[in-house]
Amino acid sequence: MIGELTRAIDFTRSIAVKEFFVTTSGSPVDLGVSTLPGIAVTEESALTYSSVHGAVKVISEDVAALPLPLYRRTANNGKEPARDHPLFTILHDLPNPEITSYELREMMMAMVLLWGNAYAEIERNPLGEIVALWPIHPHRVRIKREDLNSPLTYWITPPNGAPPKPLSKSRILHFRGLTLDGVTGISMIRQHRETIGLGMAAAEFGARFFSQGLNAGGTMEHPRTLSDEAYKRLKESMQVRDSGLEQSHRILILEEGMKFNKTSIPPEDAQWLQTRKFQVTEIARIYRIKPHKLADLEKATFSNIEEQSIEHVTDTLMPWLVRLEQAISRDLLSVSERKDLFAQFNVNGLLRGKTSERFAAYATARQWGWASVNDVLSLENRNGIGPAGDIYLSPMNMISAEAALRSIQEGADMELEQEEGVDADGRPKRRLTIRRRPDSAIAISAPLSAQAAMAAARGNGGAV
Repeated sequence: MIGELTRAIDFTRSIAVKEFFVTTSGSPVDLGVSTLPGIAVTEESALTYSSVHGAVKVISEDVAALPLPLYRRTANNGKEPARDHPLFTILHDLPNPEITSYELREMMMAMVLLWGNAYAEIERNPLGEIVALWPIHPHRVRIKREDLNSPLTYWITPPNGAPPKPLSKSRILHFRGLTLDGVTGISMIRQHRETIGLGMAAAEFGARFFSQGLNAGGTMEHPRTLSDEAYKRLKESMQVRDSGLEQSHRILILEEGMKFNKTSIPPEDAQWLQTRKFQVTEIARIYRIKPHKLADLEKATFSNIEEQSIEHVTDTLMPWLVRLEQAISRDLLSVSERKDLFAQFNVNGLLRGKTSERFAAYATARQWGWASVNDVLSLENRNGIGPAGDIYLSPMNMISAEAALRSIQEGADMELEQEEGVDADGRPKRRLTIRRRPDSAIAISAPLSAQAAMAAARGNGGAV
């Protein structure tokens, strides 16, 4: 497709191709739909509303900040970074020569949160290997299917006004949000334009109210007919008085027995502040984000803020992360590669609890033998201490069935001697001695465990 759009195919990225896929201000303008509050809401205009901007910024930045390595499956359900695969660098570091992995993921997450879809063109070398990802603005993409049995085709509109050009499904990385047809995602801005429009209208009302010097609207009442001179002076006085905060609270002189009748509702009566505050919660509900992430700390306390931060990862970010991981597997990995390779976000850093709680969990894992010193250091993002840190402990009061059977077999070749007496203080004592029978032909490969000794002592009526 690169050559079809610009010149003969040589699998290099020319200036013309870069300009084709770059987001420009000349993209088709969506005038939006006028809402009941009288505000035209589009994906771009919604970003001027602080709550929407904050929600998009929080989610897109958090997703972009997470490491995204490409892993290779190993034995025993293990995994290791597939650093030798070309896709590792593209996902983790540099998707193309112009933007970083952070910038690409932040951009595409913002597109999904606003338009419901995010697209990137896949550039491959002559061997079919992926060498770059180039984002495409959602305004420039139209998806078509000729019939039920035909594959999807992505039609891209160039910024220079040229006719749309087709890209096959194999040349597109497509992230989609909530979808009802399995092809395109739903724009949350369009779905909730009335809610967002109400918040934007409340913000505009406040701006206009303050720009007019905090003066309420109303009507002028005259007992008869206002003369032209009086009307001119009154009009000039009103314009000066309502021209901004610096002119507010000036005295208005009414001539010829005129009266001022207030008609507008003051902000406190219209519950303006309550409306603005509630709209923050509404936006948080739309994006499934915790209100404290939008600086609404009314329900946040020192005792639950940490739990809410963890919920932000599990409830807000995790569904998006799974969606992105599966889209990467579908669009960037071949059928054979999916058996061994997978992309996975690393969220361990965001799920850390308090230091005391983490260390208590590490101590439990270490003592029960399923974590080594190096495992713990890795979870804390620290280097290991070498081979000595790979030793796993085994609790003395626990024994496997295999070890128990081996102890019984070894015990069959043992003989017990029990001595009774008194110690230096005159207290009774008993001593248990375990010896190997002289005629035993079975070699003992390991010393008796403490459990076997105790069991043998109890079985012979003795005590250790």
